[in-house]
Amino acid sequence: MIAPDASSALRHVYCVMGARSLRYAKACIASLLAQSDEPLALVLLTDAPADADALRDAIAPLVAGTPHRLAVHDQADADTRAEEQFRDYPAIRTFRGGHPCWRKITDPVLYAAHGEEVVIIDPDVYFPNRFRFEPTPATGLLLMWQRPNCLLPEPLVREAYDRQVPMADHTDIGVCQFRAPLPLDILESLLETLDTAPHAHSMHVESIVWAALAERMGGGYLNPDAWHCFANSVTGRLIRRVTGKAGVETLRGIDFSKVKAFHAGGIAKDWLVDGEKAGLFAQPATLTRPTPVAPFVPYPKAKFDRKMRNRHLARKLGLYAVLGGG
Repeated sequence: MIAPDASSALRHVYCVMGARSLRYAKACIASLLAQSDEPLALVLLTDAPADADALRDAIAPLVAGTPHRLAVHDQADADTRAEEQFRDYPAIRTFRGGHPCWRKITDPVLYAAHGEEVVIIDPDVYFPNRFRFEPTPATGLLLMWQRPNCLLPEPLVREAYDRQVPMADHTDIGVCQFRAPLPLDILESLLETLDTAPHAHSMHVESIVWAALAERMGGGYLNPDAWHCFANSVTGRLIRRVTGKAGVETLRGIDFSKVKAFHAGGIAKDWLVDGEKAGLFAQPATLTRPTPVAPFVPYPKAKFDRKMRNRHLARKLGLYAVLGGG
């Protein structure tokens, strides 16, 4: 149970999102606030002032009357902080101007005190059971695990290998935990090494940077049974396309009784509200005990090359055109 006088012990949870994400993010954030067994300070980092207003209007009623707290900051506020806190790190400041998702790496630490826990969640992470976040280690990084990593675009990953930048395999960024600050010298050096500017359209660059930081900071993977990432595999997409299997039926195939957090990546985010209406999450379990962390494993270039050969062959055969976006 959440102690009523526990406001001084709030764990800080950050989410970088725009107001357009509310169509699925509101349900996800509602599940976070309803199912957390400990009080949280939820910090939403967004884009324009209008986004900030929309997020406050949507989320403040979910926080009212609970032990949780809410803060919403637009990009102008974060920009002001970044000019001061990153003044000696020009590559980091430049990186912030890329894809909005990249600010998941840089901006939460702008609001975190030294040594403070930083828990970062994607807006499409759903919490189906009573839970607690894992203990954040004194050093290192915790990330979710996924079988097929999403280290893309291919040219930037190849550049990383060519420039001797090691990356961890299987990293998923639905949930991330560490203690502030990030090692800014390491991040600056990494962003000086990799030319991310030509890929400012690609949200996946964020995954490359987290995977590289994982190899430098240490830490490990959150337990994938408890911190579950939806695997939008080619096989699963093909089955749904051939059989017409609905999203809710796909969700029924997941044992949510063991899941603290479900990263509904890709098309799965559009199934969550229907899953709620279908009663998939109506009988929550209690999952407040810590789960084990496994050490990061490196991503060898030979494995990446094999993956890219398979992707190129699938594209040549027209498989992706058949599968579409689902």
